[in-house]
Order: sequence, then C-alpha cells, then structure tokens
Amino acid sequence: MAWTGLGRAGQTFGRPLLGLVVGLMLHLAPATAQEVLRVPLVVDIGTFDPDNGLEIGAMSAINNVYEGLVEYAPGTTRIVGRLARDWEVSADGLTYTFHLVDGVRFHDGTPLDATAVVRSFERRRSDQMALGYFLANVAKLDAPDTRTVVVTLARKQPSFLDRLASAWGPKVISPKALAEHENGDHATTWLNEQAVGTGPFKLAEFRRGEGYVLERNDDYWGPKPYFSQVRMPVVPDISQQILQLQAGEIDAVPDGYPVEQLANLPAGIELTAAPSMTQFELFLKAGTPMDEPEVRKAVLTAINPALWMKDVFGPYGHLSKSLYQNVMLDPVRPVEFPTDFEAAKAAIARHGDVQLVIGVQSEVTSYTRVAELMVAQLAMIGVKASVNVLPLGAAYVMKGDPKAPDMLLTIANPDAAHPENQAKTYFTGDAALNFYGRSLPAADDIVDEAGQLTDVKKRNLLYEAAGHMYFDAGVVIPLVDVDDIVVHAKGLTDLGLRPAFPQGNIDFSTARWAD
Repeated sequence: MAWTGLGRAGQTFGRPLLGLVVGLMLHLAPATAQEVLRVPLVVDIGTFDPDNGLEIGAMSAINNVYEGLVEYAPGTTRIVGRLARDWEVSADGLTYTFHLVDGVRFHDGTPLDATAVVRSFERRRSDQMALGYFLANVAKLDAPDTRTVVVTLARKQPSFLDRLASAWGPKVISPKALAEHENGDHATTWLNEQAVGTGPFKLAEFRRGEGYVLERNDDYWGPKPYFSQVRMPVVPDISQQILQLQAGEIDAVPDGYPVEQLANLPAGIELTAAPSMTQFELFLKAGTPMDEPEVRKAVLTAINPALWMKDVFGPYGHLSKSLYQNVMLDPVRPVEFPTDFEAAKAAIARHGDVQLVIGVQSEVTSYTRVAELMVAQLAMIGVKASVNVLPLGAAYVMKGDPKAPDMLLTIANPDAAHPENQAKTYFTGDAALNFYGRSLPAADDIVDEAGQLTDVKKRNLLYEAAGHMYFDAGVVIPLVDVDDIVVHAKGLTDLGLRPAFPQGNIDFSTARWAD
C-alpha cells in the first residue's frame, strides 16, 4: 500500500503514475481524501503495547486506540475524566474510588466493566512491564461492582491522578484479548503489533518500518472523530517530511520543523504553537571549577538565556522561571541570572585558566545551537569551553565517571505534570535521571514534604524552595521552556495538543479541517 499521494480534497500534484497510485489507494482504502489525516512518524514504533514501552512520537496513536480512567484536558494540565465519569479520594488520601462511564465497549465488542480495569491495572503493575512503576504505590485493586473501581495506595501520593493522566499512564485493554493471547507473557508478544482498546480509533494496519493505519471506531461511546482514517508513514528525515508537506502528500510535520524557517512558511502551510513542558536545562558535575561560587556566578552571567534564547527559538522560547516547567508551576520568586559582565570577567581572571566541556545529549540543531552560543558567551568572560556531542545513551551512565563532561545540556520533561514527577525524576539523590548522582539532602527532604501536600499553593511553595536550593548549589540550571510547534496544511485545526505530552502528539480524535 502506498503511503503518500492522497492530498486534501481537490488537491493534486505531479508524480509518475499518480493516477495508478491514487486508484490503488482508493481501492484499498475507500475513505475520501477529506476524511484521511496523514501524519508522519520520524521514529518507528517500538511497541504498541501501552504498558511496555516508552514511545514518544507514537503516543498519538496509542492514546487514540487505548483510554485510561482520566486524562489531561487539551491545552492544560487540568485532570478530567475519560473512562471514569467521576471519582472520590478518601480523607486519608489512600483510597481512590472511580465510577465508570456507561455504554463503553472494547473494539472486540467486550463491554467495559470494573473487572476489566482491574485486570489491566494488574498487568500494568507487573514487574515484567516497563511502565509498571506508574502503579508501584498501589497496594490493592478492587471491583466492588461492575461500575466501580477502588484503588488503595500503600502510602499517600497526591500526584497519583497525574500518574494516571500521563501520556504513558495505565490504559485499559480488552480482557478477552489478554486471555486469548496470554501465552505465558501477559500477551506482550501479541500486543507489540496488535491492539484492542476502547478508544475513538482502531489499529487497522501495522507495517513495521513502513507505516501504520488507524480507522475510526464508529461504535465509539464518545464524540465521533472527524477523520475516518489516520495514516502514519515512517519518514525519518525531517527535510523529507517538509518536502512531502509542501507537495500535499502529508498533512503535518508534527515536530522538528526548523525554527529559522517558521517565519517564512510556504503558501498553504501554517503552524500551531502551544505551551509545552519541554525545558532545556544544564546539569552540573561536581569537582569542576564551577564548585567555586565565584566562578559559577561568572558562568551563569555568561550563559544567561536571555542573551541567546531568541536567536535559537525565536518567539517560541520562554525564559524558564524555575526548575519546574512554566506550565507546571508559576513561582513566586523566579530564578535570576547575574548580569554584570565586568564582574564576571574579573572573577575568571582572578581564578586563572577555566576550561569547561559542555556535553550535548543530541545532535539535533536546537541542542548544538544552544551549546555553541553558550561557548561564545563564555569566551567573552575568558572561559574556554568546548562542546561534546555524546553518543546515544551515554548521558545515562555518567555517574562517577571522571571523564564525563562538566555540564550536560539536555531536555528535562517528566512523564506527568506534577512537580514531584520533575523533582523525583531529575533532582533528588535517588532520581532515576540524576545524571551526575548529585545529592542535596536538605532539598530532597523539602521535596518529600511537598509530595505529601494536597494544598497546591503550599505544595508549590515548597517545591519552589527546593528548586532554589538545587539552583544555588549548582546542581541544575533551568534555561528555556520551548513551545510545542506543529507545522501543517492550512485549515487543520483543533489539534488537541497537551503540555504534558511529548511534542507533536496531535489528538486525532479532535483534529479536523476548518469549515
């Protein structure tokens, strides 16, 4: 089956044998061009199993086939019901009672009930599932009746609903499919390339390395999607995606469109930008010249993102106010960078030779451009800096490595929109992505205290205080929050972008062509 060629209704473009290709495509997939949405994947899907893989670009597909109990409302970090119409939390914060939506069926016709939710959640929290940690704090799951699910936690966890609402949060899989394909592996082999959820789309074709097709679930319990079919060809090269968009062969470049080209998009092409939790940060290694407060202050003066942010990100970059993404937490006292360049030069001159290596986690242009500008800024105060683009995965094994770069430039975006997820992923001593293994116990204790609070204002004040401690100690430096930017054919609207989701993940169930 061809993966390009069907443009929006009435659109044509020159290609050899176009009539034959279009005729074949229409024969294989009778949906009209107006009803087909074509969105490429830059990286192939590893697995379609919602419990067993940390997919990024494919989250749009997975989250339109499967549904969880709750979700983030489009454009916000507000939690709303999905398969749960409402819920209650006990006074002690340990018991969550969810009441299910009526009239929901899986794609195989099986009715949704509470036991199906419990079965899926039990699978998710198995130690064989890569994403089992999402339910690590669950002590007990119950289905007291067909419409009620009761989740009992081992300890109080105010961030629990955010865990459920995450792009990678637990989804509900057909119990019939799980039973039929058990095979001693929780049906993981089958679910790698098959899917039976409750969502607005069904997985129709899975062609690894080529592309994927979703078809509208016409028996969906909720609002009917505009598009009858979504085609997702694998197009690893962004420049090829751009050419295909300009030729009318695809409808969007969901992520990675060069920022410097956004101001001069071709006719018929526009963009949608929305806040996201993509935050560029610098993590600092202990045992470097930056351990000295005077040197660190000088370095901060030079790398102040206000000096270079617009050169890299244009109007789509925003100064990070804290170590937590701007859409997650609005601090009372934002972090401040020093601005006295003469004092910075003098400090470096007093210290003597200062050399720093900036590790960059990706060859993506935005990473290298940021690093290069920081090198130039540091040279202005007498610091000799260089850039080291790290091999794939190298950033995750730097703890205790004396040869590791002095700083790591990376994107820090957690798997949910609660400050605990950011702190416990990147900053605390036990954080999974504490790249250099730095430890600041006093700040960690404040994070733990904040993690028990349900009062958002009090909670955020504590997270902010801990963030200032990590910043002041030179553990991590927040730089820039970057918008989610989708470049698409003119008239494509209601993309349903969510700040807490990976960039470029269009909600296929809300997207449509403008009238």
